[in-house]
Amino acid sequence: MEQQLHEASGATHRHNGGEMARDTTFSITELAEEFGLTTRAIRFYEDKGLLSPERRGQTRIYHPRDRARLTLIVRGKNVGLALAEIKEILSLYDQHDGCETQNRVAVDKFRKRIALLDAQRREIDLQIKTLEESCARLEAQIVEQVKAAGNGAAAAKSTARPAKTKKPEKAIV
Repeated sequence: MEQQLHEASGATHRHNGGEMARDTTFSITELAEEFGLTTRAIRFYEDKGLLSPERRGQTRIYHPRDRARLTLIVRGKNVGLALAEIKEILSLYDQHDGCETQNRVAVDKFRKRIALLDAQRREIDLQIKTLEESCARLEAQIVEQVKAAGNGAAAAKSTARPAKTKKPEKAIV
């Protein structure tokens, strides 16, 4: 994560296929469009202390470092990290330890997230298996009910009375 932030806040940057100088700035609208966010979301990240753009009057001026931080915020949100976790990781950038602490904290959070997602996947797989088994059982029951109704219809024709059908069993998964 540190390398991504460092690369994105260096002397020159790649932006939309071209070089971006260190003094390049962005408006909130430009960043919102680039990242597919609303300006309200970006202001929310600012309110939460994740971004701190320069202010000129009422105008927010975002620098490459802000853009890099926004990249990491969006990536963190995309993998399910909480804003507090993202903020903690970003806050460790300036520890002057080559970002070892930041990287260790990030790896720990990522491993915990992976474990949580693996557990959720096992739960989902179990739910899918249970539903598939239930569908198969209920579909077999429907076939039996149709067969029984078919035999009852033949008997009903001969006596001109409606056939009584067996009350269906409860369809509990």
